[in-house]
Amino acid sequence: MSKPPKHILLGISGGIAAYKSCELVRLLRKQGHSVSVAMSRAAAEFVAPQTFQALSGQSVWTDHSAAAGNGMAHINLSREADVFLIAPASANTLAKIAHGLADNLLTTLAAARACPLAVAPAMNVEMWRNPANLRNIAQLQADGITVFGPASGSQACGETGQGRMLEAAELAELLPDLWTPKLLAGKRVLLTAGATFEAIDPVRGITNLSSGRMGVALAQACRAAGAEVVLVAGQLQVAPPAGVAVHHAHSAQAMHDAVMREACACDIFIGVAAVADYRVANRSAEKLKKDGSGTPPTIELAENPDILAAVAHLPDAPFCVGFAAESHHVLEHARAKRLRKGVPLIVANSVADAMGSASNQVTLISGSGETALPEMGKRDTADAIVAEIARLLGQAG
Repeated sequence: MSKPPKHILLGISGGIAAYKSCELVRLLRKQGHSVSVAMSRAAAEFVAPQTFQALSGQSVWTDHSAAAGNGMAHINLSREADVFLIAPASANTLAKIAHGLADNLLTTLAAARACPLAVAPAMNVEMWRNPANLRNIAQLQADGITVFGPASGSQACGETGQGRMLEAAELAELLPDLWTPKLLAGKRVLLTAGATFEAIDPVRGITNLSSGRMGVALAQACRAAGAEVVLVAGQLQVAPPAGVAVHHAHSAQAMHDAVMREACACDIFIGVAAVADYRVANRSAEKLKKDGSGTPPTIELAENPDILAAVAHLPDAPFCVGFAAESHHVLEHARAKRLRKGVPLIVANSVADAMGSASNQVTLISGSGETALPEMGKRDTADAIVAEIARLLGQAG
C-alpha cells in the first residue's frame, strides 16, 4: 500500500532554527518526496542557499532569483506544490501572513498559494507569548493554516519556554497529515500500546516482546485521519507520536485505571497493548537473592483486569477494537475473542509476524465479514485499520 510521493515547497524564514530544516529536507527526500526551497533574505544569513540546493537537488529560490525570472515564481512554485510548509516561521513572517501582507517571496507565496499551508513557529518565549503574536496565530488557524508546535525547552538566547521549532523528525511525521483524508474528523480516539511490566521485585518483572510499533502507528494514523488522540503507553521501543496526548502506565492495573479515566470521553477505543494476563500477587519489596538451597522462590500470580472487556461493557461504550496476537489457530481464537469480549472489530495476527517486527500481516474480523490484508509496514497496516473503522462507523451511523 505504498503512497505516491508529494512535491513539497519548503519556506525558510530568518532564525537559528533554520539549521533544523537541513535535516527536514533530508528526511522528506528519504520518504520519497521532492522538495523545493524558498528562502527569505534573513534565512540566508543563517544557512547558505547552496546548502539547501545540495540537500534538495534543486535550485533554491530567493527574493533575488524570483525577481530575475519571469516574475511569476510566487504563482508557479505554489501551483507545482502539494503542500507549502514554512519552517522555521518567524514572528515577523507569521504576522505578515496573518494580515495578508505580501512584501517578499515567502509572504507572496503564502498569499498566492493554491495548496495547503502549514507553519512551524520558531521564536523567543516572550515573543511567542506576546498577545499580538497569539492573536496572529489564532487568525492563521481561523484561516485554515495548520500550526505545528512550537515545542517548549531551552532556547538559543539562553531562556527556557515555549517557542522552539519542532524537530525535523516530528515535522516529517506530521506533514503527511495535511493530505490524508479525514476519515475520523471530530472523533476522539483512545489507544493502548506497548508491553506491560509486572514487577516480581524492585529489579525483575514479567513482560513480553511487544515493541509498541503497531500502537504508535495506529495513533499516528488516527491523528492523520483527523481524530483527537489519547495514547496510554506501556513500555515502548519507539518514540511516542507527535501531536498526541500520552499517558504512561507500565503495569496492567495502571493501564486499566488510565484507560477507564478516559474511556467515557472517547468515541473509539483501540486496545493494541500487549497486556499481561497475570500480575505477581506476592511481589517482593526487596531484591530476591539466591540462598544456596537450589530452591527458587515461589511466585504467586493473580489475574489482571480485562481492559478491552471493561471498556466494551461500559453503559455508553465507545466503538471498541481489539487485537488478537496468537501463536496458533489465529483466526479461530480471534473470532472467539471478538464474541467473548463483545466488540465490533478484532485485528488478528500471528505473534511470529508481529512481535518486534517493522511489518505486520493481519486479518480484520467484524460482524460483517473478514478481510485478510497483505504483509506490509505497520503504518500502512494502521491506515487500513483506520479505513475499516471508518467504514464500520458509517454503517453503524
